[in-house]
Formats: sequence, C-alpha cells, structure tokens
Amino acid sequence: MLIITTPTHSLTDTTLDYDPETQSLWIIDQTLLPHRYQRIALIELTDFCHAIASMQVRGAPLIGITAAFGLALSLRPNSPHSAEQAYQALLATRPTAINLRWALDKVMSAIKAQPQDAFIAAITMAQQLRADDIDHCAAIGLHGVDLIKQQYQQKQRSINILTHCNAGWLATIRWGTALAPIYKAQQLGIPIHVWVDETRPRNQGAHLTAWELQQAGIPHTLICDNTGGHLMQQGMVDMCIVGSDRTSANGDVCNKIGTYLKALAAHDNQIPFYVALPSSTIDWQISDGLSQIPIEQRHSDEVLTISGVDEQGVARSICINSHSPAANYGFDVTPARLVTGLITERGIVPANSIALAALREQL
Repeated sequence: MLIITTPTHSLTDTTLDYDPETQSLWIIDQTLLPHRYQRIALIELTDFCHAIASMQVRGAPLIGITAAFGLALSLRPNSPHSAEQAYQALLATRPTAINLRWALDKVMSAIKAQPQDAFIAAITMAQQLRADDIDHCAAIGLHGVDLIKQQYQQKQRSINILTHCNAGWLATIRWGTALAPIYKAQQLGIPIHVWVDETRPRNQGAHLTAWELQQAGIPHTLICDNTGGHLMQQGMVDMCIVGSDRTSANGDVCNKIGTYLKALAAHDNQIPFYVALPSSTIDWQISDGLSQIPIEQRHSDEVLTISGVDEQGVARSICINSHSPAANYGFDVTPARLVTGLITERGIVPANSIALAALREQL
C-alpha cells in the first residue's frame, strides 16, 4: 500500500482516482480526518477489503465503487484470485450497504459478457460506475435544492437544515447525497445553516460532515446527537436531509444509527424529513425494511473509546469505560411513513411501493 500526505485539497477533488499506469486506486483515508488529509493507494485485494471494513472508505455509494475497483484489480494478469473469490471477500466486508453488492454484481455481469478479457471488462465497468455516481449525485443536488429554494421563498431568511452522519462528497465520488442540495444552494446564493449531528460512536458528523462544510465555507454548527429534538421543538430546524445505506422497495430507509429518532422528532414537529439517495441504494428484493434489512453490529471498542487529538496535536484513542459491555448497532431503519420524500437522481419520489415501482420502470 502506497501512502502520500497531501497538505491541501480542492473541493473539486474526488474521493477516489484510478491510476492505470500503476493499476492502483487512490483513496482518502477517512479515518484520519479531520486532523490529517492523506491519500493512500489500494493495490491488492487485501488492501480493498481492509479499506472498506475499517471505514477508510465509507458511505454506501463510495463503498460500492471501491469494491468494484477491488474486484477488477483482482483480475489483473497473474493474480492469484478468481473473480468469485474476490467477489465473496469484498461482499463480506460490510453487510448493510446494498451498493456494495449492486456494484459487485455490475462488474460480474461485465465479466460474463466479455470473459475473454475479464480485466478490461471489469475495470471499464468500475470506471463507468464512478462516472455515473458523479452525474447521479449532481442530479440529486439539483432536485433537492428546489426544496431548499421553496423554504427560502416562504421564509426569506437563512434555512436551517439538520443532517445525520456523513452523506457528503466523502461518501460518494463528488457532491454527495444529503449534502448535494446544500452545495447547490450555496452556488445559488441561498443562505443556509446546517445543524451537524456528531453521530456517535464513530463521529462521522463531527469528523467528516463538519470538515466538509468548513472547507466549503458553509455556515454550520456541530451538535450532540441528542440535541436535534430540542432544536425542532424550538423552531430552529426547517428541514432534515439524510442519506441512506439501503432503502427497501416499500420506502423504508436504513441509515446510520440514530436516524430513526430524528425522523420521529421531525414527524412530531411537522418538519419535512427527506432522504437523498441514488437509485442504486434501493434494494428491490426487500419489501419490508424493518424485518429484512440486516443491521451491522460493529466492534464494541467503537463505543467504549473515543478518538481525537491532544493539546500537542497527537492522535489518541481514549477509553471511556473499561468495565461494562457495549452494544454497537451500526444502523437503524426509519419506516416509510416518517419519510417526506426520497430525493433521487430521477427526481423526488414519495416513500411508498407504488412510487418506487414507477421509478424502477424508468431505470
């Protein structure tokens, strides 16, 4: 694995870039943010599996595309891995995000269509998925910004948006899903302010979303996960926009643990609750997200420790409890009845089976 530390970055950067000369995939090591911006090269199958499982890359779209490149690069000449071996190894890294299986299946289909040159077929498909993700997230932003624009036209003041976890460009290739409408609003000059949930236990909101918004110059405030309900009661939230790791065919949404509680608070306070996602995040085989979506349980150390930097700028992990067992459910499911709408690359779709079936016919 090659490593390069980049002192600066541009908002036009993408989260991963394929280098055909070295046949490697350069990613941002997101476990180091916001304290250090470092790119690393993934070369071997084990590099890709580790990057996904350890959350050096995370976010459903980015996980899928990283896995697609991992499968493709496992088929280089003289590789010790078969396509099926690489497929199964990558599929086992994260059980909840449906984009992982979706992207791997896309690559496998390309290989089957061109078995005489599997590597070329696979890497071409991976590159196409990467390009499509940029286009789809830009489209999500354009559809979603209309919702923000409507709020601004009604209220004629800065619009307060609450989000949970990280569904910005770090979770995709560019633009992001939940943050894409926010970036588009900034481009249009619409005044916005974002409430950023810290998103325990891994603090993706504090570490990633806040970092993204700070880099983009978008006004934001970091809050504890338990603060959102209070803000909604006090009229300090105009709308919620979150991402999704898997959405069932009836509109149930699986996202980072804690999303369900925000949806309940939004519903109780008549605040619109939107979910932004590409259609690749919809699992058409699941009709009941509450009973059928597998919920990843991660290591208890993520709950029992917290990471940051000390006064000297040294990264440290601190134990907050060494005596009690801890449960670490990575996701929860928000029932479709609590979702105001799904912001997709094809437009804003009601969260129900009829609307989603119509969407599927367009794909």
